[in-house]
Amino acid sequence: MDLSPAPETIYLKDYKVPPYLIDRVKLYVDIYDQETYVSAWLDIRKNPKSIETQPKLILDGVELELLQIQLNEKALEESSYSNSSESLEVTVSEDAFQLFTRVRIKPQLNTSLEGLYVSKGMYCTQCEAEGFRKITYFVDRPDIMSTYEVTIEADHTQYPQLLSNGNLVASGEVDVSSEGADSRPEGDDSRVAVGGAQTKRGRHWKTWKDPFAKPCYLFALVAGRLSVSEDCFVTSSGREVTLQIFTEPQDQDKIAHAMESLKASMKWDEEVYNREYDLDLYMIVAVSHFNMGAMENKGLNIFNTSCVLASLDTSTDLEFQRVEGVIAHEYFHNWSGNRVTCRDWFQLSLKEGFTVFRDQCFSADMGSPIVKRIEDVEYLRTYQFAEDSGPLAHPVRPESYIEINNFYTLTVYEKGAEIVRMLHTIFGPEGFKKGSDLYFDRHDGQAVTTDEFVQAIFDANSDTPQAKSNIDMEQFKRWYAQAGTPKLVITGSYHPEDKTYTLDIEQTSAVNSKAEGYQPLVIPIKIALLDAQGGYMPLNSDTSSLLFHSGDKEGLLLIDNQKQQVVFQNVDCQPVPSLLRDFSAPVCMEFPYTDEELGFLLSHDQGFQQWESGSQLFKRYIHQGVADFGEAGSQPLSEPLSIGFKHVLSDEAIDDSLKAMLLSPPSILAISETFEHIDVDAIQSVYDEMNLNIASTFRDPIKALYDQLVLATTDEISAKAFGVRSLKNTLLSFMGYLEKKEVFGLVHEAYANAKNMTDRLAALRIMVHHQHPLAKDSLQQFFEQWKHEALVVDKWFGIQATAPHQGTLAEIEALQQHDAFEWTNPNRVRSLIGRFAMANPTQFHRRDGLGYQCLSDAIIKLNAINPQIAARLLQPFARWRRYSSDRQVLMKSELERILDEKDLSPDVFELATKSLEA
Repeated sequence: MDLSPAPETIYLKDYKVPPYLIDRVKLYVDIYDQETYVSAWLDIRKNPKSIETQPKLILDGVELELLQIQLNEKALEESSYSNSSESLEVTVSEDAFQLFTRVRIKPQLNTSLEGLYVSKGMYCTQCEAEGFRKITYFVDRPDIMSTYEVTIEADHTQYPQLLSNGNLVASGEVDVSSEGADSRPEGDDSRVAVGGAQTKRGRHWKTWKDPFAKPCYLFALVAGRLSVSEDCFVTSSGREVTLQIFTEPQDQDKIAHAMESLKASMKWDEEVYNREYDLDLYMIVAVSHFNMGAMENKGLNIFNTSCVLASLDTSTDLEFQRVEGVIAHEYFHNWSGNRVTCRDWFQLSLKEGFTVFRDQCFSADMGSPIVKRIEDVEYLRTYQFAEDSGPLAHPVRPESYIEINNFYTLTVYEKGAEIVRMLHTIFGPEGFKKGSDLYFDRHDGQAVTTDEFVQAIFDANSDTPQAKSNIDMEQFKRWYAQAGTPKLVITGSYHPEDKTYTLDIEQTSAVNSKAEGYQPLVIPIKIALLDAQGGYMPLNSDTSSLLFHSGDKEGLLLIDNQKQQVVFQNVDCQPVPSLLRDFSAPVCMEFPYTDEELGFLLSHDQGFQQWESGSQLFKRYIHQGVADFGEAGSQPLSEPLSIGFKHVLSDEAIDDSLKAMLLSPPSILAISETFEHIDVDAIQSVYDEMNLNIASTFRDPIKALYDQLVLATTDEISAKAFGVRSLKNTLLSFMGYLEKKEVFGLVHEAYANAKNMTDRLAALRIMVHHQHPLAKDSLQQFFEQWKHEALVVDKWFGIQATAPHQGTLAEIEALQQHDAFEWTNPNRVRSLIGRFAMANPTQFHRRDGLGYQCLSDAIIKLNAINPQIAARLLQPFARWRRYSSDRQVLMKSELERILDEKDLSPDVFELATKSLEA
């Protein structure tokens, strides 16, 4: 194992206010083909809140070549400063001063995609979390908030678009005749002037000013040859805001949906949160090489192309919905993240959890609230619960980190959003709105903590019945500080003699070695009681736990003790309880439902509860099949599952998009997470058996409904059209199992006749995954047709990476040599290597260990190219103890091999070490 020193660990308990503040930043960024010069003027003063009497001025700086340094316009002697590979330390005695530095950087060599880098000839930035230090020397932490003036200079022909945060205030051609207009200091030997008519080297410049103080992680810069689409939005106060979306020229026909989504987001935020946009210009730039989905830089959002480009020909319905959601997410950050930002990176969920909740609500309002909630819960339970139960578990507000990029996790985002949702549930829409208004008003222009967010919500509701019910705010805050998924064990008993129904509830932690010393949380549980006809029974209880209820249908229980009992009176018959409705808290729940009770809820309850009941019946089938794995004979569908499936299939009152969700079994990954020990081969086999059984049992009604939907399909971009296509392709997936045994050409016919990417890709995936005789020819035809569309080629890689058959690994190794594969493109790496490791369990977990070796090879290669992507690919190895002993040995060996590598990045070192030490 590599014996080099371990990277430093950063602790929340060590937080101190910065000794210096930087009120104003002026940058001049001078771009050339082989190098870029960055001149920075920083107006700095001592922080009056700092208790340090003789503080050192230490600025962060990585991969910077220092060319000049001045203090108050005077060159510094070398004895007055020292710089290392990571910082610049300056000796100062003044309380307020201006520091000037000029550095040289080489963005064209920056494959980490942090700081300033080049993507297909376009210069762009990614500064969150700590990328600004790769651009210039700075105190790179989110509680340093400054106003920015940025001038960018570059060749006019190569880089006609020069963009930065805020509003454009000046521009011109570089001119050697106007010496006084030059932004650079005396002594700069590459100095040129701006203004006038005489140009030098065909260069031009633009100056941007952002009037709002912001942390440096929100800085953005783009220089390139881009096409722009422009629109406008009139705010509720009557201001006209110019909206611009920049893309490569060939992609301009794919931004209409993004523009409409942006305008819808702006309107929604005004109507729901009273938040109006504050600048005169809002810009989005689509970038093909980007580590994340998108970035909320103030006024200049930089997006991964996958989250902004969409057309019926090249994008699926899910991708249309993703574009809408991500556009909204980044726009909403203007208030929940920019105007009010996080004090330190331990508070990351302050902005991300809140904004994910906001974008979830927006997407629900734009489409089907029930379907959106189901999708969000399934994603949370499949991936975040897995994170919570493994060695990478951490609180929503972590206590320490080595590399902050490793904490852009589902726990911070998705579980953080669920915590915000619980506050919304407890205080109701109006109470939550009052709380968010107070939060924004109280902390506008500040860098704050999750505690201050919760405090604002509670303070705004201090006179409400909820607050008077003695909800303990400090106890609620444990959600941010305690790792692991809470577990509720609930039992119910009916007493006909006095017509009472009792729920006994115990809360503890789900299995997690990091959750020792579990302390009870405040857990809101939405509840209803159903009678024998499926009607909702009145809820009557004198317990203070029943905080409020809406009519006679649904109540809200607040569980805040380790053990709690709730008694309902005047219950006329044995009820079937509907518990944790709408998934009102991010917990695991155990209740001894019979199959018949689950089938009853599937047929009689509503929305989310229908899906939850059906999902449990599907999972019980798999668990029984795995327990009996290896025995002769096929396991029949349980009667409640069969009756429930038939009811949903034939019920015309159920919306198409919801019906598709109700008929679809949970994914193999979601099912696997319900097993203490995961047998991937048995689960896959039983899963396939279940789908074939369903397809065989309901062949005729499935085919009849499919034929109706084929006739009803339209090439529209609407919630209704999305629902029709979703249900149609769900039914086609069942018939794909039949075609594997009885080749009758229906799936290939669907592929050949497809008029949009949703239908085309669904059919192609079924053919490839079921090894249809025409699969290879169709794959080749698909590639030839779409090889010039990068995002479509990503889909082509992904379909092959997730095929659950023995030849997949050899195909993946061959695809790594394909002309279209790029190790420096995160989208391409995620589509092939990421999808293989995270969404193809049987082939990734091959018993010969070659799947593990394939992933390790990729991580080691990417460690030197892009440490962030390498670290994220490592996460499947964190679950190694959940598998059979032979697989544990193989995965453990690969983790050790990774840690043996020299020059391991902090990103990969942290996750590999934590995984191995579990």
